[in-house]
Amino acid sequence: MKLVRLLANLGYGSRKQVAGLIAQGWVTGPDGQPLSADARVPHADIRLDGEPLDPAPGMVIAMNKPVGYTCSLRDAGRLVFDLLPPRFRLRKPALSSIGRLDRDTSGLLLFTDDGQRLHRIISPRSAIAKTYRVGLAEDLRGHEAELFAAGELLLEGETRALLPARLQVQSPRSALLTISEGRYHQVRRMFAATGNAVATLERIAIGGLELSALALEPGQWRLLDADQIDTVFQAPVA
Repeated sequence: MKLVRLLANLGYGSRKQVAGLIAQGWVTGPDGQPLSADARVPHADIRLDGEPLDPAPGMVIAMNKPVGYTCSLRDAGRLVFDLLPPRFRLRKPALSSIGRLDRDTSGLLLFTDDGQRLHRIISPRSAIAKTYRVGLAEDLRGHEAELFAAGELLLEGETRALLPARLQVQSPRSALLTISEGRYHQVRRMFAATGNAVATLERIAIGGLELSALALEPGQWRLLDADQIDTVFQAPVA
């Protein structure tokens, strides 16, 4: 791929804008010398203003999503993409969140520009577990773990029962819940079905990838390496 097209696809600007950067000598090769617009140089050897380029297509990003942000590119208000470099919105292929967390839910959120990987992770066939830390408005009744594990719970307005889910009680009003589906507002609706309400909700793991292992403060993000991506497809830690 020619240099001008590569930089435009990575979101550094339109082809005209990128061509201007190249003409001004801002883009250099492995020897530190300016490159021409039609140069074909390995991605890893290119520098823009002395800095390595953003990752090539195929990247996966993990974010610790704060409460109050929406998983969208276009909705009103604060968006998760506001927490990423602005040029990430312009990448081709496009960068998308892998599934969603609602505005009032925090925690582990993944992004990728790899459509096949995205669909593999969200596909019901993959049955990738997701673990949430749940804070409740009222005390647990004591029957929730058995109810969720039975695989017979029917949410309001649905005709198909939920798959079995695991509840680990931590205190009268807090628990960890691991589910392998991604139905609309599923966790909140599960507790609503027991007569309770979710006060706080944080996703702490996707598959075997744990938010705590990434050491991300709310609003921070990082690029995942191949081993970390692989843990997404592993079972969560018991």
